[in-house]
Amino acid sequence: MKCKILHETKGRMRVRFYVKRMTLRQADIAEYALSAVAGVTRVQVFDRTCDVIIAYSCDREKIIYKLSRFSFDYEKNTALVPEQTGRELNRQYEEKLASIVCRRMVNNFILPFPIRKVIAVFKAAKYIFRGLKCLWQGKLEVAVLDAAAIGVSLLRDDFNTAGSVMFLLNVGDILDEWTHRKSIDDLARTMSLGVEQVWMQTADGQEILMPVNEVRKGDTIVVRTGSMIPLDGKVASGDAMVNQSSMTGESVPVHKSNGAYVYAGTVVEDGECTVIVENTAGGGRYDRIVKMIEESEKMKSAAEDKASHLADKLVPWSLGGTLLTWLITGNVTKALSILMVDFSCALKLAMPISVLSAMRDCSQAGITVKGGRFLEAVAEADTIVFDKTGTLTHSSPKVAEVITFGGRDEAEMLRLAACLEEHYPHSIANAVVAAAAERGLEHAEFHSKVEYVVAHGISSMVEGERVLIGSHHFIIEDEGCTTPDERIFRHLPMEYSHLYLAIGGEVAAVICIEDPLREEAADVVQKLHEYGISRVVMMTGDNERTAKAVAEKVGVDEYHAEVLPEDKAAFIRTEHESGRKVIMIGDGVNDSPALSEADAGIAISTGAAIAREIADITISADDLYALVELKRMCNALMKRISWNYRTIIGFNGGLIGLGVLGVLPPATSALLHNASTLAIGLRSMTELK
Repeated sequence: MKCKILHETKGRMRVRFYVKRMTLRQADIAEYALSAVAGVTRVQVFDRTCDVIIAYSCDREKIIYKLSRFSFDYEKNTALVPEQTGRELNRQYEEKLASIVCRRMVNNFILPFPIRKVIAVFKAAKYIFRGLKCLWQGKLEVAVLDAAAIGVSLLRDDFNTAGSVMFLLNVGDILDEWTHRKSIDDLARTMSLGVEQVWMQTADGQEILMPVNEVRKGDTIVVRTGSMIPLDGKVASGDAMVNQSSMTGESVPVHKSNGAYVYAGTVVEDGECTVIVENTAGGGRYDRIVKMIEESEKMKSAAEDKASHLADKLVPWSLGGTLLTWLITGNVTKALSILMVDFSCALKLAMPISVLSAMRDCSQAGITVKGGRFLEAVAEADTIVFDKTGTLTHSSPKVAEVITFGGRDEAEMLRLAACLEEHYPHSIANAVVAAAAERGLEHAEFHSKVEYVVAHGISSMVEGERVLIGSHHFIIEDEGCTTPDERIFRHLPMEYSHLYLAIGGEVAAVICIEDPLREEAADVVQKLHEYGISRVVMMTGDNERTAKAVAEKVGVDEYHAEVLPEDKAAFIRTEHESGRKVIMIGDGVNDSPALSEADAGIAISTGAAIAREIADITISADDLYALVELKRMCNALMKRISWNYRTIIGFNGGLIGLGVLGVLPPATSALLHNASTLAIGLRSMTELK
């Protein structure tokens, strides 16, 4: 790509592409392709001027080389761009705002007064009709107040005031619609599949792990418990309970069996099924998500609801105050000063924008939030529950040691364990598979159907013998497997988590998993206390000694060991009964019930698909400081909303008082009121500090 460096400082350059015109699609390709370069920290593309700003921490020569090799038509570059990016939506509303501002200027400075009068009356008809419709339905809402203000201004031949009110109402409507559409668009785009590989079943019944983009229509894929269905298709065999909440809004999993249709992005909660792929593009998943969100009020926060309802509740008081002032003073001008100032515009505009800005800030910090009410829940929460593995500890544990029994071969036991574990998404399962790969152990399928027991382990048949792998509770207590060497068994190294492998009812090996504590975990717990969390709890399926050691290092207020998924959910219910608001953080299939039960469920981005699907918020797996940042931003959001309330009520109340005293004429009150509405809206768009 031919381009020119327009300006450059250390770690930042502004480049102009030599193209006649840059389309929105090309701007997206440039942004995503250059952002994918290692060392590039930020890319900003201006399609109108064909300029690109690149911030980087790598060598300058690397950026120059990438720019020289860049092409809009390169397949790898175009593949990086998601189905929807939001650029087109933003441009649509930017042009709408620019259009009404230009029309307003032409109307005020070019058109003669008689024509402006006709235009004002024509535009006013829409608002007056809305007000009359509300009255016909027996409602006193904001539309009545707007209609009254505009109608009285027209009756008094004050066409300038009427025009100003309608202009600012129009701007407010566009900004409100923009925030709503952008919220939906941001949410729909963040609900991406995140599936890179899939198990494909060959003609001879073998399963091959392959990239999802290589799957074609008619291929057969296998999806098991805890995994996300990556492509649309029909079930060929098997039975599964599928969570379709992301697509249909259904809260209860749906049973899927032979012949049933399944959708990309839904999650298998229990069971497994083979699916014949019918649509490799996901079947318009984005459009279906948008439709589902638009039909749901799930994403609206209580603060937004409160603002909307308060605005409507204040309408009778505004109308009553106008009438009372006129009856007492007999002065129409003073009465109109109240009518020209209402609280609704600012209340209805500032709160959604504040929430949207907070969601945007979260997104920039690597935090995905599925709705405004979850930000509010985090701000109000006083209890936080951590799962241990993959949250307080690193999400990529490692196999430290394999202890075998009965003279069994260590490599063979690890190979068998990897063969079973590779089908299920969990950090410990990934550690076993990775350890086998590091040792060069091939583990082709040689077992029969695998059964996954949530929060316990895996069961299968190998050469006629039942093979189990899982926790101590599952292998020893539930299944009653025997231990051939009690001396070794009693002295297993307690600094590790233990994964038990049993063959034919006898423990064959114990795989010791090194689960290193996150370096920042203790500091994060301390900072959460500083930001208002009074109780930090750790819940884990690990044994008492391991749990206690981790709890002491991290500094949690309490811990619970050897718990089951239902125990975590029950604990959160108990907290709710005590009047506490709870955040739950987890990454595995076994955390899903608790994530669903919490006021705000937070999943780690590298966790199981079902955990991410059920969770209300997803944070980056890089470090836990994202959780502190989330809490900080949620607290800041509530402070901003509180400031907005005080400012809107105080400022507009002052305008009403000055109008009643005759200090401000109605036109000036309307101007200051609408100017303050825009100012508060613009402030609400700024970054949370």
